[in-house]
Order: sequence, then structure tokens, then C-alpha cells
Amino acid sequence: MCTFVRNLTMMKTNIPIIFRFLEDLAANNNREWFNGNRSRYEAARTEFDNFLAAVIARIALFDEDVRHVRPKDCTYRIYRDTRFSPDKTPYKNHLGGYINARGKKSFHCGYYVHLQPGGSMLAGGSLDLPPAMLKAVRQSIYDNIEEYVSIVEDPEFKRYFPVPGEDFLKTAPKGFPKDFPHIDYLKCRQYVCSYMVPDDFFTQTDTMDHIERAFKQFKRFADFLNYTIDDFE
Repeated sequence: MCTFVRNLTMMKTNIPIIFRFLEDLAANNNREWFNGNRSRYEAARTEFDNFLAAVIARIALFDEDVRHVRPKDCTYRIYRDTRFSPDKTPYKNHLGGYINARGKKSFHCGYYVHLQPGGSMLAGGSLDLPPAMLKAVRQSIYDNIEEYVSIVEDPEFKRYFPVPGEDFLKTAPKGFPKDFPHIDYLKCRQYVCSYMVPDDFFTQTDTMDHIERAFKQFKRFADFLNYTIDDFE
């Protein structure tokens, strides 16, 4: 079974089709151009779905919980919600897939793949946790700080994810001592990690091996967070 799945993850995907479309879309982000190039979008989307299927299969080698996830469960609409944004361009300039065992709307910590010319990444985490859940995650880190540090300060983890978390508070969150030696780990509002990669990362012969190694490290972070988050869901 392992050999079959690993062979699946080596399936060829025409990644350049995706990037060429996204580059042209960024330069022509309007409905007239998009409607005239809809077939190119459909071709890029098909290639991206094939790529996601291979990524899911590779992740499933070390995280069986995602084995049931399909590409259509992970992807998002290309159309932007411009109602409350000063940027009125109608389309996103990237394709992203959020591989989450409990669904892409879950707070459960999942894996994210983002293809965007000049801004591609492998990432993951849990965004916009409700206040009670966020406090519980911080409390878990505080109570188990040695375990958390052993993950996020491991050189193999930092090789891919040097800064755990985003959107940091300027001071200690309420209820935690300001003199806590690892207070910075409690300050982030978003418990996510990002590994920025060049566009040609996705066209190498060993791309899937790199993705597997990065996400294996990320899973350690996700497992720590999900131990607390999953109690709420």
C-alpha cells in the first residue's frame, strides 16, 4: 500500500500551466479578460487539483487522518469578496488548498499549499481561533512549555518554519505573567507557520519529497495544537 501511495505522489502535474495563467491573470485582473480565458483557468484548476491529490496522498503516508480528503474539499473560489475591501479586483491571484481532516472551515490545524507567482508557500495552522479556544491554546503552551519548545526550536522544524505564529500582541496576553521566559510564544494571535518557496520549487523532480519533509515537521506543531483545539469541536 505504501509503495502504491508513494507512486501516486510522483504523478506528473503541469505546474507551469498554473503559473502562466496566474501571471497573466495578475496583469489582466478584470472580468472581460477572465471570461475570454476561462478555458485556461479550467486547465490550471485541473492541474492544481491533480497536484493537490498527489500532496494529499503524500501527507497520508504519515497522517492517515487526511486519507479521505479530496481536492474539491480543499480548494476555494477564484472570485474575491470585494464588498469590504478597497481592492476591487474581482479575482484572486493565487490558487490555494487547505488540507484539513475535519474540513476547511474547521479550527482543527491543517496543511496549506499556496501557489502564487513570487509568493508561493507551504503553510498550516489555525486561523482566527475564538477567544476561549485561543486562551486554551496559550494555556496549553504555558503548561507544557518544554514540549512546545522542543518542537518549535528544533533545528529541523526551524529549517522550514523559523517563526511560529503571526500577528503578535505587543505585551503579554491577559492572564499570563509578563516575565514568563517564553512569553513571545503566547503573544501571537494566529497560530500558523509558513515556509516561503520559490516558484521553481514545484517543478523539481523531488518536490514531493521536500513537501513531505516540511509537512512532517509541521505535523508536530499541529498535533500539539490539536490536542487542545479538538476538545472544543
